[in-house]
Amino acid sequence: MQIEGSSILVTGASSGIGAALAPMLAEKGATVGIVARRKDRLEEVLATCQEHAPDSRLWATDLGDLDAAERVALEAWEAFDGLDCLVNNAAIPKRTPMERLTKEEVDTVMRVNFTSPVRMTLTLLPRWLERDRGCVVNVSSMGGRLGIIHEGAYCASKFALCGWTEVMAIDLHGTGVEVKLALPGPIETEIWDLPDNDPAKYGGPFVPAAECAASICEAIEGDGFEYYVPPDMPGGVGRQYDIVVGKTSNCDAFLDAVAQMGKD
Repeated sequence: MQIEGSSILVTGASSGIGAALAPMLAEKGATVGIVARRKDRLEEVLATCQEHAPDSRLWATDLGDLDAAERVALEAWEAFDGLDCLVNNAAIPKRTPMERLTKEEVDTVMRVNFTSPVRMTLTLLPRWLERDRGCVVNVSSMGGRLGIIHEGAYCASKFALCGWTEVMAIDLHGTGVEVKLALPGPIETEIWDLPDNDPAKYGGPFVPAAECAASICEAIEGDGFEYYVPPDMPGGVGRQYDIVVGKTSNCDAFLDAVAQMGKD
Protein backbone atom coordinates (compact mmCIF):
# COMPACT_ATOMS: atom_id res chain seq x y z
CA MET A 1 0.00 0.00 0.00
CA GLN A 2 1.42 3.35 -1.08
CA ILE A 3 -0.29 6.55 0.02
CA GLU A 4 0.75 8.58 -3.00
CA GLY A 5 -1.78 8.20 -5.81
CA SER A 6 -4.26 6.25 -3.67
CA SER A 7 -7.83 6.92 -2.56
CA ILE A 8 -8.45 6.61 1.17
CA LEU A 9 -11.65 6.89 3.23
CA VAL A 10 -11.16 8.10 6.83
CA THR A 11 -14.00 7.89 9.36
CA GLY A 12 -14.23 10.08 12.44
CA ALA A 13 -12.48 12.88 10.57
CA SER A 14 -14.14 15.96 12.06
CA SER A 15 -11.76 16.15 15.05
CA GLY A 16 -8.88 14.48 16.81
CA ILE A 17 -6.87 11.78 15.09
CA GLY A 18 -9.02 11.71 11.95
CA ALA A 19 -8.88 15.49 11.47
CA ALA A 20 -5.09 15.33 11.73
CA LEU A 21 -4.76 12.24 9.55
CA ALA A 22 -6.86 13.23 6.53
CA PRO A 23 -4.88 16.36 5.53
CA MET A 24 -1.65 14.48 6.17
CA LEU A 25 -2.71 11.77 3.73
CA ALA A 26 -3.72 14.41 1.18
CA GLU A 27 -0.38 16.14 1.53
CA LYS A 28 1.31 12.79 0.86
CA GLY A 29 -0.61 12.47 -2.42
CA ALA A 30 -3.84 10.62 -1.57
CA THR A 31 -7.34 11.61 -2.60
CA VAL A 32 -9.22 11.54 0.67
CA GLY A 33 -12.83 10.90 1.64
CA ILE A 34 -13.77 12.00 5.13
CA VAL A 35 -16.75 10.91 7.23
CA ALA A 36 -18.25 12.18 10.49
CA ARG A 37 -21.49 13.63 11.86
CA ARG A 38 -20.52 17.30 12.11
CA LYS A 39 -20.60 18.78 8.62
CA ASP A 40 -19.27 22.19 9.64
CA ARG A 41 -16.12 20.67 11.06
CA LEU A 42 -15.77 18.28 8.15
CA GLU A 43 -15.87 21.22 5.76
CA GLU A 44 -12.89 22.79 7.54
CA VAL A 45 -10.91 19.55 7.29
CA LEU A 46 -11.94 19.09 3.66
CA ALA A 47 -10.72 22.56 2.72
CA THR A 48 -7.28 21.66 4.04
CA CYS A 49 -7.30 18.33 2.19
CA GLN A 50 -8.31 19.98 -1.07
CA GLU A 51 -5.27 22.25 -0.98
CA HIS A 52 -3.29 19.12 -1.87
CA ALA A 53 -5.97 16.80 -3.30
CA PRO A 54 -8.75 18.79 -5.04
CA ASP A 55 -10.94 15.72 -5.65
CA SER A 56 -11.26 14.93 -1.96
CA ARG A 57 -14.83 15.01 -0.61
CA LEU A 58 -16.88 14.57 2.54
CA TRP A 59 -19.84 12.56 3.81
CA ALA A 60 -21.70 13.99 6.81
CA THR A 61 -23.09 10.77 8.27
CA ASP A 62 -23.85 9.26 11.65
CA LEU A 63 -22.02 5.94 11.52
CA GLY A 64 -24.24 4.64 14.29
CA ASP A 65 -26.77 4.25 11.47
CA LEU A 66 -25.37 1.01 10.07
CA ASP A 67 -27.22 1.15 6.75
CA ALA A 68 -25.92 4.67 6.23
CA ALA A 69 -22.39 3.50 7.03
CA GLU A 70 -22.63 0.86 4.29
CA ARG A 71 -23.97 3.45 1.84
CA VAL A 72 -21.01 5.73 2.50
CA ALA A 73 -18.58 2.92 1.72
CA LEU A 74 -20.34 2.22 -1.58
CA GLU A 75 -20.63 5.91 -2.48
CA ALA A 76 -16.93 6.43 -1.80
CA TRP A 77 -16.08 3.48 -4.03
CA GLU A 78 -18.13 4.99 -6.85
CA ALA A 79 -16.91 8.55 -6.28
CA PHE A 80 -13.24 7.57 -6.43
CA ASP A 81 -13.65 4.82 -9.04
CA GLY A 82 -12.49 2.32 -6.47
CA LEU A 83 -11.15 2.72 -2.95
CA ASP A 84 -7.63 1.67 -1.99
CA CYS A 85 -7.90 1.99 1.79
CA LEU A 86 -10.47 2.34 4.55
CA VAL A 87 -9.33 3.78 7.88
CA ASN A 88 -11.93 2.91 10.52
CA ASN A 89 -11.12 5.61 13.04
CA ALA A 90 -14.55 6.81 14.29
CA ALA A 91 -15.28 6.06 17.93
CA ILE A 92 -17.21 7.36 20.91
CA PRO A 93 -16.26 7.08 24.60
CA LYS A 94 -18.37 5.87 27.49
CA ARG A 95 -16.84 6.39 30.93
CA THR A 96 -19.49 5.05 33.27
CA PRO A 97 -19.00 2.65 36.22
CA MET A 98 -20.43 -0.79 35.60
CA GLU A 99 -23.09 -0.24 38.27
CA ARG A 100 -24.61 2.64 36.24
CA LEU A 101 -23.99 1.39 32.71
CA THR A 102 -27.16 0.64 30.74
CA LYS A 103 -27.81 -1.91 28.02
CA GLU A 104 -28.71 0.88 25.63
CA GLU A 105 -25.38 2.65 26.23
CA VAL A 106 -23.45 -0.54 25.54
CA ASP A 107 -25.41 -1.13 22.34
CA THR A 108 -24.72 2.41 21.11
CA VAL A 109 -20.97 2.19 21.75
CA MET A 110 -20.70 -1.23 20.13
CA ARG A 111 -22.63 -0.05 17.08
CA VAL A 112 -20.39 2.95 16.43
CA ASN A 113 -17.02 1.55 17.52
CA PHE A 114 -17.30 -2.05 16.30
CA THR A 115 -20.29 -2.97 14.15
CA SER A 116 -20.01 0.06 11.86
CA PRO A 117 -16.35 -0.67 10.93
CA VAL A 118 -17.26 -4.31 10.37
CA ARG A 119 -20.19 -3.46 8.09
CA MET A 120 -18.18 -0.92 6.07
CA THR A 121 -15.31 -3.37 5.65
CA LEU A 122 -17.54 -6.24 4.57
CA THR A 123 -19.17 -3.94 2.03
CA LEU A 124 -15.80 -3.25 0.41
CA LEU A 125 -14.16 -6.65 0.87
CA PRO A 126 -15.67 -8.45 -2.17
CA ARG A 127 -14.53 -5.59 -4.39
CA TRP A 128 -11.01 -5.69 -2.97
CA LEU A 129 -10.81 -9.45 -3.38
CA GLU A 130 -12.04 -9.23 -6.96
CA ARG A 131 -9.28 -6.83 -7.94
CA ASP A 132 -6.78 -8.47 -5.53
CA ARG A 133 -5.88 -5.17 -3.88
CA GLY A 134 -7.08 -3.21 -0.87
CA CYS A 135 -6.23 -2.15 2.66
CA VAL A 136 -8.18 -1.72 5.89
CA VAL A 137 -6.74 0.02 8.94
CA ASN A 138 -8.76 -0.50 12.09
CA VAL A 139 -7.96 2.08 14.76
CA SER A 140 -8.56 0.34 18.08
CA SER A 141 -6.94 1.58 21.29
CA MET A 142 -4.73 0.58 24.17
CA GLY A 143 -8.21 0.08 25.63
CA GLY A 144 -8.48 -2.84 23.22
CA ARG A 145 -5.59 -4.57 24.97
CA LEU A 146 -5.96 -3.28 28.56
CA GLY A 147 -9.01 -2.81 30.75
CA ILE A 148 -9.58 0.84 31.72
CA ILE A 149 -11.39 2.00 34.86
CA HIS A 150 -15.11 2.72 34.22
CA GLU A 151 -14.77 2.05 30.47
CA GLY A 152 -16.40 -1.37 30.12
CA ALA A 153 -18.44 -0.50 27.02
CA TYR A 154 -15.57 1.30 25.30
CA CYS A 155 -13.06 -1.45 26.05
CA ALA A 156 -15.53 -4.13 24.95
CA SER A 157 -15.88 -2.43 21.58
CA LYS A 158 -12.13 -1.98 21.16
CA PHE A 159 -11.28 -5.52 22.31
CA ALA A 160 -13.83 -6.76 19.78
CA LEU A 161 -12.23 -4.68 17.03
CA CYS A 162 -8.82 -6.14 17.87
CA GLY A 163 -10.12 -9.71 17.69
CA TRP A 164 -12.01 -9.07 14.47
CA THR A 165 -8.94 -7.49 12.87
CA GLU A 166 -6.65 -10.34 13.90
CA VAL A 167 -8.93 -12.98 12.40
CA MET A 168 -9.38 -10.90 9.26
CA ALA A 169 -5.59 -10.83 8.86
CA ILE A 170 -5.48 -14.61 9.31
CA ASP A 171 -8.32 -15.38 6.92
CA LEU A 172 -7.07 -12.97 4.23
CA HIS A 173 -3.41 -13.97 4.51
CA GLY A 174 -1.97 -14.47 1.04
CA THR A 175 -4.59 -12.32 -0.69
CA GLY A 176 -4.01 -8.81 -2.00
CA VAL A 177 -5.95 -7.30 0.92
CA GLU A 178 -3.76 -5.80 3.62
CA VAL A 179 -5.07 -5.66 7.20
CA LYS A 180 -3.62 -3.29 9.81
CA LEU A 181 -4.38 -2.76 13.50
CA ALA A 182 -3.51 0.65 15.01
CA LEU A 183 -3.44 1.04 18.79
CA PRO A 184 -3.33 4.65 20.03
CA GLY A 185 -2.53 5.41 23.65
CA PRO A 186 -3.56 8.61 25.45
CA ILE A 187 -4.00 11.01 22.53
CA GLU A 188 -4.85 14.69 22.98
CA THR A 189 -8.43 14.78 21.63
CA GLU A 190 -11.86 15.90 22.81
CA ILE A 191 -12.75 12.30 23.74
CA TRP A 192 -11.51 13.07 27.26
CA ASP A 193 -13.97 15.95 27.79
CA LEU A 194 -17.23 14.93 26.11
CA PRO A 195 -20.49 15.25 28.09
CA ASP A 196 -22.38 12.24 29.48
CA ASN A 197 -19.09 10.72 30.63
CA ASP A 198 -17.54 10.58 34.07
CA PRO A 199 -14.21 12.42 34.42
CA ALA A 200 -11.28 10.32 33.22
CA LYS A 201 -9.00 8.90 35.88
CA TYR A 202 -6.03 9.61 33.60
CA GLY A 203 -5.04 13.26 33.53
CA GLY A 204 -2.05 13.25 31.20
CA PRO A 205 0.43 13.65 29.69
CA PHE A 206 -1.06 13.23 26.22
CA VAL A 207 0.32 12.60 22.73
CA PRO A 208 -0.57 15.23 20.09
CA ALA A 209 -3.07 13.94 17.52
CA ALA A 210 -0.68 14.85 14.69
CA GLU A 211 1.98 12.55 16.13
CA CYS A 212 -0.50 9.68 16.25
CA ALA A 213 -1.63 10.44 12.68
CA ALA A 214 1.97 10.35 11.45
CA SER A 215 2.37 6.89 13.00
CA ILE A 216 -0.81 5.72 11.25
CA CYS A 217 0.64 6.90 7.93
CA GLU A 218 3.69 4.75 8.64
CA ALA A 219 1.42 1.82 9.45
CA ILE A 220 -0.48 2.19 6.17
CA GLU A 221 2.74 1.87 4.18
CA GLY A 222 4.37 -0.63 6.54
CA ASP A 223 4.70 -4.38 6.18
CA GLY A 224 3.44 -5.42 9.62
CA PHE A 225 0.06 -6.00 11.20
CA GLU A 226 0.01 -4.39 14.65
CA TYR A 227 1.17 -0.83 15.29
CA TYR A 228 1.23 1.16 18.51
CA VAL A 229 0.66 4.73 17.35
CA PRO A 230 2.98 6.12 18.50
CA PRO A 231 5.13 3.32 19.99
CA ASP A 232 5.99 5.15 23.22
CA MET A 233 3.75 6.31 26.05
CA PRO A 234 4.08 10.03 26.78
CA GLY A 235 6.09 11.17 29.76
CA GLY A 236 8.86 8.61 29.37
CA VAL A 237 6.82 5.78 30.88
CA GLY A 238 8.02 3.28 28.27
CA ARG A 239 6.79 1.46 25.19
CA GLN A 240 3.09 0.69 24.89
CA TYR A 241 3.93 -2.80 23.66
CA ASP A 242 5.88 -3.56 26.85
CA ILE A 243 2.96 -2.40 29.00
CA VAL A 244 0.60 -4.80 27.19
CA VAL A 245 3.07 -7.68 27.49
CA GLY A 246 3.47 -6.94 31.19
CA LYS A 247 -0.29 -7.09 31.67
CA THR A 248 -0.65 -10.42 29.87
CA SER A 249 2.23 -11.95 31.82
CA ASN A 250 0.46 -11.32 35.14
CA CYS A 251 -3.21 -10.44 34.69
CA ASP A 252 -4.05 -10.78 38.40
CA ALA A 253 -1.42 -8.22 39.38
CA PHE A 254 -2.64 -5.86 36.65
CA LEU A 255 -6.29 -6.14 37.74
CA ASP A 256 -5.40 -5.60 41.41
CA ALA A 257 -3.29 -2.53 40.59
CA VAL A 258 -5.87 -0.90 38.33
CA ALA A 259 -8.72 -1.63 40.75
CA GLN A 260 -6.73 0.00 43.54
CA MET A 261 -6.10 3.02 41.32
CA GLY A 262 -9.85 3.31 40.84
CA LYS A 263 -10.45 3.30 44.58
CA ASP A 264 -7.67 5.81 45.22
